Parts: sequence; C-alpha cells; structure tokens
Amino acid sequence: MSHESPLFGLRVVNTRSPRQAPQLDHLLRERGAEPIAYPCIDIAPPADHAPLAEALRRLEAGGFDWLVFTSANAVEAVAAATADSPLPPGWTSKAQVAVVGPGTATALAHLLGVTADLCPAEHQAEALAYQLTARGAQHVLVPQADKAREMLGEVLAASGVEVEAVVAYRTVLGRGGSDVPRLLRAGQIDAVVFASPSAVDNMATRFEGESGQWDDLWSVCVACIGPLTAHAAEERGLRVDVVPKEHTLPALVRDLESFYRTHKQSGGSTP
Repeated sequence: MSHESPLFGLRVVNTRSPRQAPQLDHLLRERGAEPIAYPCIDIAPPADHAPLAEALRRLEAGGFDWLVFTSANAVEAVAAATADSPLPPGWTSKAQVAVVGPGTATALAHLLGVTADLCPAEHQAEALAYQLTARGAQHVLVPQADKAREMLGEVLAASGVEVEAVVAYRTVLGRGGSDVPRLLRAGQIDAVVFASPSAVDNMATRFEGESGQWDDLWSVCVACIGPLTAHAAEERGLRVDVVPKEHTLPALVRDLESFYRTHKQSGGSTP
C-alpha cells in the first residue's frame, strides 16, 4: 500500500517533541515516507507548581463552571499534577470539560478518565470560545503553556466570560535529531511538518543557532496542522502549502499526501 502513496520515498521533517513524535512518524511510515527527527520543542514542568495545584483544588470545590483544554500537552500536565497531589474521584463533576479537538479529547479520556462535554466541529480556539459563550460559560479555567497564544482568552473575555489561565507546563527549545540545516542545503528534505506555533518559532531559533539558512525552507513543502500554526509560519516568511480543514495529525498527513498526488498528476514540480 505504501508504494502506491505519493509520499513513498519522501523525507519529511518531524518537528514535534520526542514524546509526541512517534504518532506522526507512524503515519508517515505507513505511506512509505521517511520521517526525519528534528525536535523543535520539548515539554517541561512549570517553574512553580502551586498556581495549577490551587486552581485544580478550586475547580474541585466548584469554583469554575468549565475546564478547558486546548492541547494534549495541557491534559498531560494536569494528569501529572493530579498524580503528585491526588484529587478525589469526580473532581471535575462540578464543571463541564471542553477540548479544542479530537486528539485532546482522546488524551483526556486516556489520561484523566474524563469524557469531554464539548468538542467543536472546527478544531480552533476561536470556535471553541464561541461555543463556550453560547453555552453560557461564566468562569473558565484554562491550563496552558507558559507561551500560549491568547486568542481563546481574548474572545471569551470580550464576551464577558471570566477566564483564569494558569501555567501547567513550559515549552522549551528541542534538541537532537538529524542535521536538518545540512540536509536542506543538500536538497535531501522534501517536506517539513509543524503541529504548533511554538514548533515554528523554535525551529527558527534552532536554525539560527545551527547556522541554517531559513530561505532553504522555500524549496520544500511546508505543512501546518491548523491556521494558527500556519499564521506563525507565514509570519516567519514561510510559504505554507498544506493546512487541513480537520486539525488532526491523520488529516494533516492525508492532505500532505493529496498535495503531492495533485502535483504529480498535474505534472507540476513540487517544492
């Protein structure tokens, strides 16, 4: 089956953290592509654990009507926090739980044993904010990264919703993997995949530190999991070729496959 895929034999850079890279690697290998590891982000605990622990205690006591997760990383961080300081069974029972997309919903079920009450059809923070407002959200807790984008909170606050964003984890610069700057210079990379704005920003930092030429990325296909990530890439001067309507890794790889199939069928040259 992989020999029939237009991705067969292509070398695709995976910029995800080492803990999250295997899922994308698997999807690429299923289609005969060769994943190239280049971790641009890694996940670290918050510098201060107390604010998250206190917010979770207030959640359990009924201090929030919604608990909102915008990434699987946030779910993992809360799971780690509750493992260190266990909360009683049913600690989310006094609040409803919302997630930005199906990947986050899966992490929520597996790691916390909680089923999401809300997952918008459009897997974007803005769509989630509008649906929370429509459902009458009043006091929302959002565990997030230290460098999280502010769109969700801004849209909710503009509608009069009280939002408490608490740092649950830190995104730090990734390291290790292949010498991607050298491979790009040698024309040995076909595509680069970004699954978060942080990955874009941190790749730029890694490139600068490793004497890479950012313009070399114009010679490859750039695929982004969603519009926020695509916007971050475009702000960095990149041309974004693939953004799936469904903001999941399987959809991202399917659309990457479609991109190459369309170009091959049309006889055009791929980036």
